[in-house]
Amino acid sequence: MEEKTKKKDKKEMRSGYTTGACATATTKAALIALITGEPQFEATIYLPVGKFVTFEMESCVVEHTVAEAGTIKDAGDDPDATHGALIKAAVSWHNESGISLDGGIGVGRVTKEGLPVPVGEAAINPVPRKMILETAENVLAEYGITKGISIVISVPDGEKMAEKTLNKRLGIIGGISILGTRGTVIPFSSSAYMASIVQAISVARASHCEHVVITTGGRSEKYAMLQYPELPEEAFIEMGDFVGFTLKQCKRQGIKKVSLVGMMGKFSKVAQGVMMVHSKSAPVDFGFLAEVANEIGVTDEQLIEQIKQANTASQVGDILYEHGYHSFFTQLCTYCCESGLKEIKGGLSIETSLYTMKGLLLGKAGKDDN
Repeated sequence: MEEKTKKKDKKEMRSGYTTGACATATTKAALIALITGEPQFEATIYLPVGKFVTFEMESCVVEHTVAEAGTIKDAGDDPDATHGALIKAAVSWHNESGISLDGGIGVGRVTKEGLPVPVGEAAINPVPRKMILETAENVLAEYGITKGISIVISVPDGEKMAEKTLNKRLGIIGGISILGTRGTVIPFSSSAYMASIVQAISVARASHCEHVVITTGGRSEKYAMLQYPELPEEAFIEMGDFVGFTLKQCKRQGIKKVSLVGMMGKFSKVAQGVMMVHSKSAPVDFGFLAEVANEIGVTDEQLIEQIKQANTASQVGDILYEHGYHSFFTQLCTYCCESGLKEIKGGLSIETSLYTMKGLLLGKAGKDDN
């Protein structure tokens, strides 16, 4: 079954297409244009997910020795940094046999070890690379062409778009990565973010980091960098809501020590053993926070009731900090460490630091299970 990229279904969340799929489609359009001398305004490709999709070209220009085609990336209803990007492929005849593939303007270049692409090469990941090369080979075979070709993928606004990604931290300089394993983007799926976490840990390991710091966001990462000034930039990884996933990946890749840095809202959930801390999937349990307060010696019933009736976990933190119950935060951090070790079945050292929104360190605790 074939799909058109311009179709919309308002009732359901729309799937979109990866930069890798777009680059493959523009390569096919440009190559056919080069061979036939006729501009191509659509190209049908087969995606790894197992279906044919037709991409409409935004532009296609053909000259004597080179053709260039471009398509607008449609990420569907996924909040993607590259949604709306113009993805281009320029294909030209090559003096040598075979197919060469490289990145042009707006496609990043790899500068650090640990990524699936060697240092010095364009950040075109293995699956998109395979899709592009196989599609080009099939077109050449179909037209009986034995001459060599050169393919250059570019994204005119790629460098600006890369500022909204983790590329610079991963050592990808000068633009975005050409990504995708399925060819499609599932709306609000976590696959792209999880893949970036795996890559970030790989880069940390390749940079000889045995201690990494995982944070829930940019603000907590800023506080973490002040707390651990001795660690290189590669050691700091934004895990977002994926606490359990990130801890498992750290263990799998041989990290010895993990420091969790975050705030009351998400870490009050981790303390209970909740390892996916998105606000919609796991609300704060104020009854649990009241129990922890009771454990560390809060006996004032009015105070316990205030905790139970609080609007946010941060508010609970403010109440207990103002009343001098600092051991509450140490206990909460201890529970976070224990929950993390239980989730991954031990094998590394975990410490947890808890901050306020304004950067005040509330508490810290550690557990060693090496």
